[in-house]
Amino acid sequence: MEYFKEAHIKLLNSSKSVVRRDLIDEIDWNHRLIGIKGFRGVGKTSFLLDYIKENYPDPKDSLYINLNSFYFTGRKITGFADEFYKKGGKVLVLDQIHKYPNWAAELKECYETMQGLRIIFSASPVLRVFENSINLKKCAKVYHLPGLSFREFLNHQTQNNFEKYSFDQIINNHVNIAKKITKKVKPLAYFEAYLEHGYFPYFLDRSSYFSDDLLKHINLALEIDVTYLNQIELKYLPKLRKLLYIIANEVPFTPNISKISTEIETSRATVMNYLRYLKNARLINMLYANGDEEQQKKPVKIYLQNTNFLKTVVPANRDNTTFRQTFFYSQVGYKNELKAADGFDFKVNNNYLFNVGGKYSEPTDQNTYSASDRIEVGEGNKIPLWLFGFLY
Repeated sequence: MEYFKEAHIKLLNSSKSVVRRDLIDEIDWNHRLIGIKGFRGVGKTSFLLDYIKENYPDPKDSLYINLNSFYFTGRKITGFADEFYKKGGKVLVLDQIHKYPNWAAELKECYETMQGLRIIFSASPVLRVFENSINLKKCAKVYHLPGLSFREFLNHQTQNNFEKYSFDQIINNHVNIAKKITKKVKPLAYFEAYLEHGYFPYFLDRSSYFSDDLLKHINLALEIDVTYLNQIELKYLPKLRKLLYIIANEVPFTPNISKISTEIETSRATVMNYLRYLKNARLINMLYANGDEEQQKKPVKIYLQNTNFLKTVVPANRDNTTFRQTFFYSQVGYKNELKAADGFDFKVNNNYLFNVGGKYSEPTDQNTYSASDRIEVGEGNKIPLWLFGFLY
């Protein structure tokens, strides 16, 4: 226990908050069992440490543990948590809970037997928290930490503190919002950099190695989050890699399941399973005609989850349409529902029909919208594409 306390103090003293994430203010921290899920590299560990530093300055009150530690191959979380709790501990932070084999049952036991202890755990996006334990659904609250929004990236790069807006606020007041922002900065001067490397916070510390780091994280997601956690044999990994590459080359990708099954030499049913695994791992986004209601059916279109993936998986891809639509889905889809719609790129919240294009893209009529790139301020139903990066 003392070793972990010393490591905890050293970690807090050495870590620095580069980008404070707004999710800290959205979580109900009074809940006794909280999960934070997110793709590798989005900053889950930094997020947890920021929360500890802001709320528990006394090191006796909190303890951060990385479950990569070999110590927990021979020590149960329940026993460790009980010891910490009896010594006055208030908050136990368990990073990478998916590395621990019996995590669901032991978290539930801790919740039931240690009423005054709050446990916060982080996990891979693939981890099925509620599916692994129906009882956890009653006691755990799980949140998803995405990569940086364009707003968060712009705030860091320009040392501003621009606020976020709801989708409806942008729809109804985008001209005034855009004018307010462009009085202080030129968003388009930073937009290309965000598309290339702004989604993942570690570009701030390792910009020269960003592509190598991201490629490593994508491969680890395929090797561990997709295969290991879904109990897929490693011999099928090349098929998953090839599938992701096929999607990246043709994004926005209209899938032909029969053609894909031939290319990666597997069945149609397996292709559908692979697509679901990639989506759950936050490697791709899938667009359906009826939203999540059609999860068992073939998607209308498939996108990589963010534009940084595009730049890394297929560096030669310079298709503006691909980057624009991928950006729109990544930013808008985090807190809003997106569906496919005939004649349009997206239908948002079952109400707003959008096409995503360049500076000359226009709404087709007064009831439709255009998210237009390369404009600072819009008019009417024509809204700057970059402004949809201010939704979180």
